Amino acid sequence: MSELSASELNALVSLLDDTDQEVKSHVRERIISLGTEIIPFLEEKWENSFNPEIQKEIETLVHELQYSLLKKRLLDWKISEDRDLLAGLWIINTYQYPDLEFEKLNAEMHQIYFEVWTAFKNDLAPYDQVKIINSVLFNTLRFSANTKNFHSPANSMLSAVLDSKKGNPISLCVIYMLVARKLGLPVYGVNLPNLFVLTYKSDDITFYINAFNKGLIFSRQDIFNYLNHLKIDPKEEYFEPTDSLHIMLRSLRNLAHSFEKLGEVEKVKEVKELIRILED
Repeated sequence: MSELSASELNALVSLLDDTDQEVKSHVRERIISLGTEIIPFLEEKWENSFNPEIQKEIETLVHELQYSLLKKRLLDWKISEDRDLLAGLWIINTYQYPDLEFEKLNAEMHQIYFEVWTAFKNDLAPYDQVKIINSVLFNTLRFSANTKNFHSPANSMLSAVLDSKKGNPISLCVIYMLVARKLGLPVYGVNLPNLFVLTYKSDDITFYINAFNKGLIFSRQDIFNYLNHLKIDPKEEYFEPTDSLHIMLRSLRNLAHSFEKLGEVEKVKEVKELIRILED
């Protein structure tokens, strides 16, 4: 785990409530330098401690170590060749659920794909194929819009959305898109102001899908009407597919906004730092 023995580690942890700030600061730096491998040891110390001051310090240290790992993973994802969207959303998910394994999320997504695949027919017209996906996702599996808690941070956590079957526009669209793409359909995300939607875009046909409204199919003209209603000038990006980087950025901005609504100042700061990693 580290070059320190168990007794040396115990001694370090016992100094976390030292009244000398310089000593405490040095101890914190030393523990942080040991990296994420020290986390199980710290969690065990937290469970066995009856000192609330030390417990609080351990919580802070564990979060710092986990947050540091998240930032590294996010940077690695950004510079990766394929920028796999599910992997990226798993990284965001670990902000709230640091112990979540990618394999678990992947298995849950595969199960949803399997449910749709068993009902799917390749020889149908695009509209009818989309109607089958809609039927499985929104009727059989009962995914729906989280209108009651629209600004909840859970809406940006894919694992929480898969558990509750309730999400915001982008999380529901992402589930829909990942399933559709695995089925070989040309379905992509589209960044609209105040709303994230999908487009089915092939050489022969283009239409749009609103996963936040049970997969409602709509047209390019409907987007013009929507923008006109908001008094926003049309831009090409409001009609065309976006990429996984911009989906990640929008998910993080939603998460920051959720924490702002809750007055979680420190979390807002941390999520904005994650946004900067992807923007730089």
